[in-house]
Amino acid sequence: MTQMQREQLTVIRERAVLVACLLPRNANDPHDPLGELRALADTAGAIVVDELLQNRNRPDPAAFIGSGKLKDLAEMVRAHKAHVVLFDNDLSPSQISNVEVATECKVLDRSELILDIFAARARTYESKLQVELAQLEYTYPRLTAMWSHLERIAGGAPQGIGTRGPGEQQLEIDRRIVQRRKAELKREITSVQQRKKREVARRNRDHFTVGLVGYTNAGKSTLFNTATDDSAYADDKLFATLSTRTRRWDLGGGDSVMLSDTVGFVRDLPHHLVASFRATLEEAVHSDLLLIVLDIAHPRAVQQLRTVAQVLNEIGATTQRRLLVLNKIDLLDHNADVLVLQREYPDLAQMSARTGLGMTELTEMVRRFMRGGLVNAQLTLPVTDGKAIHFIESRANVCDRQYDDGNVVMTVRIGRRQLDQLRAMATVVRVIEEAAQGQEH
Repeated sequence: MTQMQREQLTVIRERAVLVACLLPRNANDPHDPLGELRALADTAGAIVVDELLQNRNRPDPAAFIGSGKLKDLAEMVRAHKAHVVLFDNDLSPSQISNVEVATECKVLDRSELILDIFAARARTYESKLQVELAQLEYTYPRLTAMWSHLERIAGGAPQGIGTRGPGEQQLEIDRRIVQRRKAELKREITSVQQRKKREVARRNRDHFTVGLVGYTNAGKSTLFNTATDDSAYADDKLFATLSTRTRRWDLGGGDSVMLSDTVGFVRDLPHHLVASFRATLEEAVHSDLLLIVLDIAHPRAVQQLRTVAQVLNEIGATTQRRLLVLNKIDLLDHNADVLVLQREYPDLAQMSARTGLGMTELTEMVRRFMRGGLVNAQLTLPVTDGKAIHFIESRANVCDRQYDDGNVVMTVRIGRRQLDQLRAMATVVRVIEEAAQGQEH
Protein backbone atom coordinates (compact mmCIF):
# COMPACT_ATOMS: atom_id res chain seq x y z
CA MET A 1 0.00 0.00 0.00
CA THR A 2 1.40 3.40 -0.97
CA GLN A 3 1.81 6.43 1.26
CA MET A 4 -0.46 8.44 -1.06
CA GLN A 5 -3.32 6.00 -0.45
CA ARG A 6 -3.12 6.48 3.30
CA GLU A 7 -2.88 10.25 3.19
CA GLN A 8 -5.94 10.47 0.95
CA LEU A 9 -8.83 9.86 3.35
CA THR A 10 -11.71 10.54 0.99
CA VAL A 11 -13.69 7.41 0.05
CA ILE A 12 -15.93 8.75 -2.71
CA ARG A 13 -16.56 6.13 -5.42
CA GLU A 14 -14.19 3.70 -3.69
CA ARG A 15 -15.13 0.05 -3.21
CA ALA A 16 -15.49 -0.52 0.52
CA VAL A 17 -15.67 -3.48 2.90
CA LEU A 18 -17.52 -2.71 6.15
CA VAL A 19 -16.32 -4.19 9.45
CA ALA A 20 -17.84 -4.09 12.93
CA CYS A 21 -16.55 -5.72 16.10
CA LEU A 22 -19.57 -6.06 18.37
CA LEU A 23 -18.59 -5.71 22.03
CA PRO A 24 -20.81 -6.21 25.09
CA ARG A 25 -23.29 -3.35 25.63
CA ASN A 26 -22.62 -1.92 22.15
CA ALA A 27 -25.11 0.58 20.69
CA ASN A 28 -25.51 -1.09 17.31
CA ASP A 29 -28.91 -2.09 15.99
CA PRO A 30 -29.25 -5.83 16.80
CA HIS A 31 -31.35 -6.35 13.65
CA ASP A 32 -28.87 -4.56 11.37
CA PRO A 33 -25.57 -3.93 13.21
CA LEU A 34 -23.95 -2.34 10.17
CA GLY A 35 -26.95 -0.23 9.16
CA GLU A 36 -25.59 3.12 10.36
CA LEU A 37 -22.07 2.46 9.04
CA ARG A 38 -23.63 1.51 5.70
CA ALA A 39 -25.52 4.83 5.67
CA LEU A 40 -22.34 6.72 6.57
CA ALA A 41 -20.44 4.97 3.76
CA ASP A 42 -23.23 5.81 1.31
CA THR A 43 -23.20 9.45 2.44
CA ALA A 44 -19.43 9.57 1.91
CA GLY A 45 -19.88 8.18 -1.60
CA ALA A 46 -18.34 4.75 -1.08
CA ILE A 47 -19.61 1.61 -2.84
CA VAL A 48 -20.14 -1.16 -0.28
CA VAL A 49 -19.04 -4.53 -1.72
CA ASP A 50 -18.99 -6.75 1.40
CA GLU A 51 -19.44 -6.76 5.17
CA LEU A 52 -17.78 -8.52 8.11
CA LEU A 53 -19.04 -8.91 11.70
CA GLN A 54 -17.39 -10.35 14.79
CA ASN A 55 -18.62 -10.69 18.38
CA ARG A 56 -15.90 -10.30 21.02
CA ASN A 57 -15.74 -9.65 24.74
CA ARG A 58 -12.86 -7.23 24.22
CA PRO A 59 -10.94 -5.83 21.22
CA ASP A 60 -7.86 -7.63 19.97
CA PRO A 61 -4.84 -5.45 20.91
CA ALA A 62 -3.18 -5.96 17.53
CA ALA A 63 -5.99 -5.46 15.01
CA PHE A 64 -9.20 -4.95 17.03
CA ILE A 65 -10.68 -8.04 15.33
CA GLY A 66 -9.22 -11.52 15.82
CA SER A 67 -6.50 -13.03 13.64
CA GLY A 68 -8.93 -15.43 11.95
CA LYS A 69 -11.34 -12.65 11.01
CA LEU A 70 -8.39 -10.55 9.85
CA LYS A 71 -7.49 -13.28 7.35
CA ASP A 72 -11.12 -13.42 6.21
CA LEU A 73 -11.05 -9.64 5.77
CA ALA A 74 -7.89 -9.82 3.65
CA GLU A 75 -9.53 -12.43 1.42
CA MET A 76 -12.65 -10.24 1.04
CA VAL A 77 -10.51 -7.26 0.02
CA ARG A 78 -8.67 -9.30 -2.61
CA ALA A 79 -11.80 -11.01 -3.91
CA HIS A 80 -13.73 -7.75 -4.38
CA LYS A 81 -10.69 -5.61 -5.28
CA ALA A 82 -11.71 -3.22 -2.53
CA HIS A 83 -10.01 0.15 -2.10
CA VAL A 84 -10.88 0.83 1.53
CA VAL A 85 -11.91 -0.96 4.74
CA LEU A 86 -14.33 0.99 6.96
CA PHE A 87 -14.54 0.05 10.65
CA ASP A 88 -17.56 0.89 12.81
CA ASN A 89 -15.16 1.12 15.77
CA ASP A 90 -12.45 3.60 16.74
CA LEU A 91 -9.04 1.99 16.23
CA SER A 92 -5.63 2.95 17.56
CA PRO A 93 -2.92 3.99 15.04
CA SER A 94 -1.09 0.70 15.49
CA GLN A 95 -4.31 -1.30 14.94
CA ILE A 96 -5.01 0.62 11.73
CA SER A 97 -1.44 0.04 10.59
CA ASN A 98 -1.62 -3.70 11.31
CA VAL A 99 -4.90 -4.11 9.42
CA GLU A 100 -3.50 -2.15 6.48
CA VAL A 101 -0.45 -4.39 6.34
CA ALA A 102 -2.60 -7.54 6.46
CA THR A 103 -5.11 -6.38 3.85
CA GLU A 104 -2.81 -4.18 1.72
CA CYS A 105 -5.68 -1.71 1.71
CA LYS A 106 -6.51 1.70 3.17
CA VAL A 107 -8.33 1.50 6.53
CA LEU A 108 -10.53 4.19 8.10
CA ASP A 109 -12.22 3.92 11.47
CA ARG A 110 -15.66 5.35 12.30
CA SER A 111 -14.45 8.76 13.46
CA GLU A 112 -12.24 9.28 10.40
CA LEU A 113 -15.19 8.45 8.15
CA ILE A 114 -17.41 10.99 9.94
CA LEU A 115 -14.68 13.62 9.65
CA ASP A 116 -14.40 12.89 5.93
CA ILE A 117 -18.15 13.44 5.50
CA PHE A 118 -18.03 16.71 7.44
CA ALA A 119 -15.06 17.89 5.37
CA ALA A 120 -16.83 17.10 2.10
CA ARG A 121 -20.08 18.83 3.12
CA ALA A 122 -18.71 21.92 4.89
CA ARG A 123 -19.77 25.00 2.92
CA THR A 124 -19.60 28.02 5.22
CA TYR A 125 -16.36 29.67 6.30
CA GLU A 126 -17.08 28.78 9.92
CA SER A 127 -17.80 25.10 9.28
CA LYS A 128 -14.66 24.74 7.15
CA LEU A 129 -12.55 26.18 9.97
CA GLN A 130 -14.16 23.86 12.48
CA VAL A 131 -13.72 20.78 10.29
CA GLU A 132 -10.05 21.54 9.69
CA LEU A 133 -9.43 22.00 13.41
CA ALA A 134 -11.26 18.77 14.22
CA GLN A 135 -9.19 16.91 11.62
CA LEU A 136 -5.95 18.26 13.04
CA GLU A 137 -6.92 17.50 16.63
CA TYR A 138 -8.25 14.02 15.92
CA THR A 139 -7.08 12.58 12.63
CA TYR A 140 -3.52 13.86 12.37
CA PRO A 141 -2.20 12.49 15.70
CA ARG A 142 -3.66 9.09 14.79
CA LEU A 143 -1.94 9.11 11.43
CA THR A 144 1.55 10.14 12.53
CA ALA A 145 2.42 6.59 13.58
CA MET A 146 1.32 5.27 10.18
CA TRP A 147 2.84 7.59 7.61
CA SER A 148 6.22 6.31 6.48
CA HIS A 149 7.59 9.79 5.77
CA LEU A 150 7.43 10.64 9.48
CA GLU A 151 10.32 8.22 10.10
CA ARG A 152 12.65 10.05 7.75
CA ILE A 153 15.48 12.19 9.08
CA ALA A 154 15.82 15.81 8.02
CA GLY A 155 19.12 17.62 7.74
CA GLY A 156 21.23 14.52 8.30
CA ALA A 157 24.15 15.24 5.95
CA PRO A 158 27.33 15.26 8.11
CA GLN A 159 28.89 18.36 6.61
CA GLY A 160 28.99 22.01 7.55
CA ILE A 161 28.69 23.71 10.91
CA GLY A 162 25.51 22.81 12.77
CA THR A 163 24.58 19.99 10.42
CA ARG A 164 26.43 17.10 12.05
CA GLY A 165 24.43 14.30 13.60
CA PRO A 166 21.07 12.84 12.74
CA GLY A 167 19.33 16.22 12.65
CA GLU A 168 15.70 16.74 13.57
CA GLN A 169 13.08 14.08 12.99
CA GLN A 170 10.47 14.95 10.41
CA LEU A 171 7.82 14.09 13.01
CA GLU A 172 8.89 17.01 15.23
CA ILE A 173 8.87 19.39 12.26
CA ASP A 174 5.36 18.29 11.31
CA ARG A 175 4.16 18.63 14.90
CA ARG A 176 5.32 22.24 15.09
CA ILE A 177 3.59 23.02 11.80
CA VAL A 178 0.37 21.47 13.06
CA GLN A 179 0.55 23.31 16.39
CA ARG A 180 0.96 26.63 14.61
CA ARG A 181 -1.97 25.91 12.30
CA LYS A 182 -4.16 24.81 15.24
CA ALA A 183 -3.38 28.06 17.05
CA GLU A 184 -4.32 30.06 13.94
CA LEU A 185 -7.57 28.14 13.51
CA LYS A 186 -8.52 28.58 17.17
CA ARG A 187 -7.98 32.35 16.92
CA GLU A 188 -10.14 32.57 13.80
CA ILE A 189 -12.85 30.36 15.29
CA THR A 190 -12.86 32.40 18.50
CA SER A 191 -13.44 35.54 16.44
CA VAL A 192 -16.30 33.86 14.56
CA GLN A 193 -17.81 32.53 17.80
CA GLN A 194 -17.78 35.95 19.46
CA ARG A 195 -19.55 37.49 16.49
CA LYS A 196 -22.05 34.62 16.41
CA LYS A 197 -22.76 34.93 20.15
CA ARG A 198 -23.56 38.61 19.70
CA GLU A 199 -25.91 37.78 16.81
CA VAL A 200 -27.64 35.04 18.78
CA ALA A 201 -27.99 37.24 21.88
CA ARG A 202 -29.52 40.04 19.79
CA ARG A 203 -31.90 37.61 18.09
CA ASN A 204 -32.98 36.11 21.44
CA ARG A 205 -33.59 39.57 22.83
CA ASP A 206 -35.87 40.54 19.95
CA HIS A 207 -37.56 37.21 19.22
CA PHE A 208 -38.72 33.94 20.74
CA THR A 209 -36.24 31.39 19.34
CA VAL A 210 -36.81 27.72 18.58
CA GLY A 211 -34.03 25.25 17.79
CA LEU A 212 -34.49 22.02 15.82
CA VAL A 213 -32.24 19.29 17.17
CA GLY A 214 -32.17 15.54 16.76
CA TYR A 215 -30.43 12.53 15.34
CA THR A 216 -29.09 12.89 11.83
CA ASN A 217 -31.66 12.11 9.11
CA ALA A 218 -34.57 12.51 11.55
CA GLY A 219 -36.29 14.99 9.22
CA LYS A 220 -35.26 18.30 10.81
CA SER A 221 -34.61 20.09 7.49
CA THR A 222 -37.90 18.81 6.04
CA LEU A 223 -39.74 20.16 9.09
CA PHE A 224 -37.80 23.43 8.77
CA ASN A 225 -38.86 23.78 5.13
CA THR A 226 -42.49 22.96 5.95
CA ALA A 227 -42.64 25.49 8.80
CA THR A 228 -40.85 28.37 7.09
CA ASP A 229 -41.67 27.78 3.40
CA ASP A 230 -37.92 27.71 2.85
CA SER A 231 -35.88 25.51 0.52
CA ALA A 232 -33.12 24.33 2.83
CA TYR A 233 -31.26 21.29 1.49
CA ALA A 234 -32.92 18.10 2.72
CA ASP A 235 -31.90 14.62 1.64
CA ASP A 236 -32.25 11.03 2.83
CA LYS A 237 -28.60 10.99 3.88
CA LEU A 238 -26.75 11.41 7.14
CA PHE A 239 -25.44 14.93 7.88
CA ALA A 240 -27.42 16.58 5.05
CA THR A 241 -27.21 19.80 7.12
CA LEU A 242 -23.86 20.96 8.54
CA SER A 243 -24.40 24.68 9.04
CA THR A 244 -27.21 26.34 10.97
CA ARG A 245 -29.96 28.11 9.04
CA THR A 246 -32.44 30.47 10.78
CA ARG A 247 -35.74 31.70 9.36
CA ARG A 248 -38.99 33.25 10.60
CA TRP A 249 -41.80 30.82 11.40
CA ASP A 250 -45.24 32.46 11.19
CA LEU A 251 -47.49 30.84 13.81
CA GLY A 252 -50.56 32.83 12.80
CA GLY A 253 -52.53 35.40 14.80
CA GLY A 254 -49.65 37.87 14.66
CA ASP A 255 -47.29 35.46 16.43
CA SER A 256 -43.97 34.33 14.98
CA VAL A 257 -40.72 32.78 16.17
CA MET A 258 -37.22 32.41 14.77
CA LEU A 259 -36.61 28.76 13.85
CA SER A 260 -33.08 27.32 13.51
CA ASP A 261 -32.13 24.10 11.75
CA THR A 262 -28.96 22.50 13.14
CA VAL A 263 -26.50 19.71 12.38
CA GLY A 264 -27.75 16.23 13.23
CA PHE A 265 -26.28 14.14 16.04
CA VAL A 266 -24.97 10.59 15.76
CA ARG A 267 -23.80 8.00 18.27
CA ASP A 268 -20.09 7.98 19.06
CA LEU A 269 -19.59 11.40 17.48
CA PRO A 270 -15.89 12.30 17.79
CA HIS A 271 -15.45 14.47 20.87
CA HIS A 272 -13.16 16.89 19.02
CA LEU A 273 -15.92 17.36 16.49
CA VAL A 274 -18.49 18.04 19.21
CA ALA A 275 -16.19 20.65 20.72
CA SER A 276 -15.40 22.26 17.37
CA PHE A 277 -19.02 22.44 16.28
CA ARG A 278 -20.34 23.89 19.51
CA ALA A 279 -20.45 27.31 17.86
CA THR A 280 -22.50 25.84 15.01
CA LEU A 281 -24.96 24.66 17.66
CA GLU A 282 -24.99 28.07 19.40
CA GLU A 283 -28.63 28.60 18.36
CA ALA A 284 -29.59 25.32 20.01
CA VAL A 285 -27.62 26.09 23.17
CA HIS A 286 -29.36 29.44 23.62
CA SER A 287 -32.83 28.82 22.15
CA ASP A 288 -35.91 29.51 24.23
CA LEU A 289 -37.39 26.17 23.13
CA LEU A 290 -35.84 23.01 21.69
CA LEU A 291 -37.83 20.82 19.33
CA ILE A 292 -36.24 17.37 19.58
CA VAL A 293 -37.13 15.74 16.26
CA LEU A 294 -37.18 11.93 16.40
CA ASP A 295 -37.63 9.50 13.52
CA ILE A 296 -40.19 7.33 15.30
CA ALA A 297 -40.25 4.86 12.39
CA HIS A 298 -36.58 4.02 12.94
CA PRO A 299 -36.06 0.67 14.71
CA ARG A 300 -33.60 2.30 17.15
CA ALA A 301 -35.65 5.43 17.82
CA VAL A 302 -35.47 5.21 21.62
CA GLN A 303 -31.69 4.70 21.54
CA GLN A 304 -31.32 7.65 19.14
CA LEU A 305 -33.25 9.82 21.58
CA ARG A 306 -30.79 8.86 24.33
CA THR A 307 -27.90 9.85 22.05
CA VAL A 308 -29.49 13.25 21.39
CA ALA A 309 -29.96 13.85 25.13
CA GLN A 310 -26.32 12.91 25.74
CA VAL A 311 -25.00 15.29 23.07
CA LEU A 312 -27.24 18.12 24.33
CA ASN A 313 -25.72 17.64 27.78
CA GLU A 314 -22.21 17.67 26.28
CA ILE A 315 -22.75 21.00 24.51
CA GLY A 316 -24.43 22.60 27.54
CA ALA A 317 -28.01 22.81 26.22
CA THR A 318 -29.57 21.77 29.53
CA THR A 319 -31.76 24.66 30.69
CA GLN A 320 -34.17 25.17 27.78
CA ARG A 321 -37.72 23.95 27.64
CA ARG A 322 -38.01 20.91 25.35
CA LEU A 323 -40.75 19.48 23.18
CA LEU A 324 -40.35 15.99 21.72
CA VAL A 325 -41.60 15.76 18.11
CA LEU A 326 -42.22 12.26 16.76
CA ASN A 327 -41.66 12.62 13.02
CA LYS A 328 -42.46 10.16 10.19
CA ILE A 329 -45.51 8.96 12.06
CA ASP A 330 -47.02 8.03 8.67
CA LEU A 331 -44.32 5.36 8.20
CA LEU A 332 -44.94 3.68 11.54
CA ASP A 333 -45.88 -0.02 11.46
CA HIS A 334 -46.87 -0.20 15.14
CA ASN A 335 -47.16 2.24 18.02
CA ALA A 336 -45.16 0.38 20.69
CA ASP A 337 -42.38 3.02 20.80
CA VAL A 338 -44.97 5.82 20.82
CA LEU A 339 -46.66 4.34 23.90
CA VAL A 340 -43.28 3.97 25.65
CA LEU A 341 -42.32 7.58 24.95
CA GLN A 342 -45.76 8.97 25.87
CA ARG A 343 -45.31 7.72 29.42
CA GLU A 344 -42.10 9.75 29.73
CA TYR A 345 -43.15 12.70 27.51
CA PRO A 346 -46.95 13.13 27.90
CA ASP A 347 -46.97 16.40 25.90
CA LEU A 348 -45.10 15.12 22.83
CA ALA A 349 -46.15 16.01 19.29
CA GLN A 350 -46.80 13.49 16.50
CA MET A 351 -46.46 14.48 12.85
CA SER A 352 -45.11 13.86 9.38
CA ALA A 353 -42.96 16.75 8.17
CA ARG A 354 -43.05 15.32 4.63
CA THR A 355 -46.86 15.28 4.31
CA GLY A 356 -47.70 18.07 6.76
CA LEU A 357 -49.72 15.74 8.98
CA GLY A 358 -49.84 17.16 12.53
CA MET A 359 -48.26 20.49 11.53
CA THR A 360 -51.24 22.51 12.79
CA GLU A 361 -51.09 20.83 16.19
CA LEU A 362 -47.32 21.38 16.46
CA THR A 363 -47.72 25.05 15.54
CA GLU A 364 -50.30 25.52 18.29
CA MET A 365 -48.07 23.80 20.85
CA VAL A 366 -45.16 26.09 19.95
CA ARG A 367 -47.47 29.11 20.23
CA ARG A 368 -48.44 28.06 23.77
CA PHE A 369 -44.78 27.71 24.71
CA MET A 370 -44.06 31.14 23.21
CA ARG A 371 -46.89 32.85 25.07
CA GLY A 372 -46.06 31.13 28.34
CA GLY A 373 -49.72 31.19 29.37
CA LEU A 374 -52.31 33.93 28.92
CA VAL A 375 -53.15 36.63 31.47
CA ASN A 376 -55.67 39.45 31.69
CA ALA A 377 -53.89 42.79 32.00
CA GLN A 378 -54.72 46.51 32.08
CA LEU A 379 -52.16 48.63 30.26
CA THR A 380 -51.79 52.40 30.43
CA LEU A 381 -49.55 54.12 27.88
CA PRO A 382 -49.33 57.40 25.94
CA VAL A 383 -51.51 57.63 22.83
CA THR A 384 -48.41 58.85 21.00
CA ASP A 385 -46.62 55.52 21.51
CA GLY A 386 -47.66 54.00 18.21
CA LYS A 387 -45.05 51.24 18.38
CA ALA A 388 -46.33 49.84 21.69
CA ILE A 389 -49.98 50.20 20.66
CA HIS A 390 -49.31 48.33 17.41
CA PHE A 391 -47.47 45.62 19.36
CA ILE A 392 -50.48 45.16 21.67
CA GLU A 393 -53.02 45.12 18.86
CA SER A 394 -51.05 42.55 16.85
CA ARG A 395 -50.07 40.29 19.76
CA ALA A 396 -53.03 40.43 22.17
CA ASN A 397 -56.81 40.32 22.31
CA VAL A 398 -57.98 43.83 23.18
CA CYS A 399 -61.15 43.57 25.31
CA ASP A 400 -61.61 47.27 26.15
CA ARG A 401 -60.03 50.60 25.28
CA GLN A 402 -60.50 54.00 27.00
CA TYR A 403 -58.78 57.36 26.56
CA ASP A 404 -57.89 59.66 29.45
CA ASP A 405 -55.67 62.79 29.47
CA GLY A 406 -53.37 61.79 26.60
CA ASN A 407 -53.21 58.16 27.63
CA VAL A 408 -54.96 55.03 26.42
CA VAL A 409 -56.06 52.41 28.94
CA MET A 410 -56.34 48.98 27.31
CA THR A 411 -57.76 45.83 28.91
CA VAL A 412 -56.21 42.90 27.09
CA ARG A 413 -55.66 39.16 27.16
CA ILE A 414 -51.99 38.64 26.39
CA GLY A 415 -49.24 36.04 26.65
CA ARG A 416 -46.84 36.34 29.59
CA ARG A 417 -43.81 36.60 27.31
CA GLN A 418 -45.45 39.36 25.24
CA LEU A 419 -46.24 41.14 28.47
CA ASP A 420 -42.59 40.89 29.53
CA GLN A 421 -41.57 42.35 26.15
CA LEU A 422 -44.04 45.18 26.65
CA ARG A 423 -42.69 45.91 30.13
CA ALA A 424 -39.24 46.29 28.58
CA MET A 425 -40.53 49.18 26.46
CA ALA A 426 -39.57 52.33 28.33
CA THR A 427 -42.67 54.23 27.19
CA VAL A 428 -45.14 51.91 28.95
CA VAL A 429 -46.55 53.81 31.93
CA ARG A 430 -48.31 51.15 33.99
CA VAL A 431 -49.24 47.47 33.81
CA ILE A 432 -51.88 45.96 36.12
CA GLU A 433 -51.95 42.21 35.74
CA GLU A 434 -54.22 39.43 37.01
CA ALA A 435 -54.26 35.73 36.10
CA ALA A 436 -56.65 34.74 33.35
CA GLN A 437 -59.35 32.12 33.74
CA GLY A 438 -58.63 28.92 31.83
CA GLN A 439 -54.97 29.88 31.60
CA GLU A 440 -52.88 28.08 28.98
CA HIS A 441 -49.69 26.23 29.92
